[in-house]
Amino acid sequence: MRRIKGMLMESYDDEDVLPPNSVLGKAQLLLAAFESGAGRLRLSELSRRSGVPKASAYRLAQELVQWGLLDRHGDTYELGIRLFHLGQRVPASAVLRSVARPLMTDLFTRTRTAVHLAVLDGTHVLFLEKIAGEANVLTHSYVGGRLPASCTATGQLLLALAPDGPERVADIARAGFPVLAARSVTDPGVLAQRLATAARQGYALEIGGVRAGYASLAVPVALPGSQYAALSVTGPVAQVSVDRYLAAVQATAESIGRGVAQKTSYDPARAARTPKRRPTAVRAVAS
Repeated sequence: MRRIKGMLMESYDDEDVLPPNSVLGKAQLLLAAFESGAGRLRLSELSRRSGVPKASAYRLAQELVQWGLLDRHGDTYELGIRLFHLGQRVPASAVLRSVARPLMTDLFTRTRTAVHLAVLDGTHVLFLEKIAGEANVLTHSYVGGRLPASCTATGQLLLALAPDGPERVADIARAGFPVLAARSVTDPGVLAQRLATAARQGYALEIGGVRAGYASLAVPVALPGSQYAALSVTGPVAQVSVDRYLAAVQATAESIGRGVAQKTSYDPARAARTPKRRPTAVRAVAS
């Protein structure tokens, strides 16, 4: 599981992780089993992914259902709605979403593309907000959902900007590159080139990496504490291009950043006087 630190999610320090043999530690492992993006899991899969013995997994899953942290549908489990409601109350996330949503709605009205706001969560991106019309709902993404960072424009951009980007890329390579579509990146050298280009240009364009025939254009949203979120537009390849949408997406991202700064009493002038950390170059990682 992850926690909000600053404006984005970062890993627990080693000493903060609950012992797996404790009840709370095992419950954490059960909830973390869904981090791969799985919607529903059978008990056997929940046990296998979490490493919790099946008998203990069943007993704890029943308690999590009672607490509303898991929902049970027949012989499968999914994350409970109470987790979503609790997530909406996290101050950092709530401020970012409250500022971003009306601006994202305006961007959707102008572009008629699906608009996403995401943050980096380990080797995945976590979608904090999404605005889409009925014609371009795109079932691959949803608020609170996660997708592999290597496959998405938001993920590639955030990996390029993350100080620990090389370590995250190494984790992806060790686990095996996920494949969502025929054009998903599966080569560490290609991913390194994509990240270097994104860091240099200040945006990422991904074509067909998540869904055939669709493209996404992502730009960074600068947040307090030298943190970043990513704002993207997604639509048919013939519709999404740098020339057509980059200026509009960048303007919206800048407005979101300013709005968050104002609501968090952040001083942009002071930040401007502080030397910015340059994006860490991502090297090719042997698979």
